[in-house]
Amino acid sequence: MPAAALPESACRIFVYSMNAASRAPAIIPAMRAKLMSLFLLGLIRFLTGAQARWYGCPPKAEQRIYFANHQSHADLVMIWAALPHELRGITRPIAAKDYWTKTPFKQWITTAVFNAVYVERERTGDEDPLQPLFDALEHGDSLIIFPEGTRGNAEEPQPFKAGLYNLTCKFPEVVLVPAWINNVQRVMPKGEVVPVPILCSVTFGAPIRLEEGEERRAFLDRARLAVMALRDV
Repeated sequence: MPAAALPESACRIFVYSMNAASRAPAIIPAMRAKLMSLFLLGLIRFLTGAQARWYGCPPKAEQRIYFANHQSHADLVMIWAALPHELRGITRPIAAKDYWTKTPFKQWITTAVFNAVYVERERTGDEDPLQPLFDALEHGDSLIIFPEGTRGNAEEPQPFKAGLYNLTCKFPEVVLVPAWINNVQRVMPKGEVVPVPILCSVTFGAPIRLEEGEERRAFLDRARLAVMALRDV
């Protein structure tokens, strides 16, 4: 299974190639994470081009929630790679805890490289599965989320789940930026493990906001349409 859409074996080879250097005092864990970050950026840009198109809003260092369609393991790293350097440092993708903590390597890459926010896909006890996202927003972080909740394989996104609405209600001042990820499903389709080089892009649209008195389903449908509207931009 790929590490954020890239073959895990390729990432492991890169990590192992640093083993000798990692024993030297000069190579600290933060440096290894930085080197892996540069390696992943280079690889994803080689495979996809990682083209960012800002339509309706410029890249800006303000607290945002980027919400996008979800069709591939590559989606997370594609948006991450498309963001400018100064935004990657303040933007955290969400990651399913049950999958991304299965092995020490997956846990390391999501924590040390992506600084991801882990979420539980199934509610356990009385704990709110959105609490880690609330904590991140309270800390001032921006987030990358996929409101469908799971990967799809259709041309249109699945209906959005309630998470985006709940985050917006609790943090109305955070800017909501829709994004459309194009062609990534052809790089790493659902069920595939070998990526295919092909040009891809991420189009960021004009921000939306929750209108006064707007009901949950109406807002989520409007947010989904905002993402879909970027397909032909």
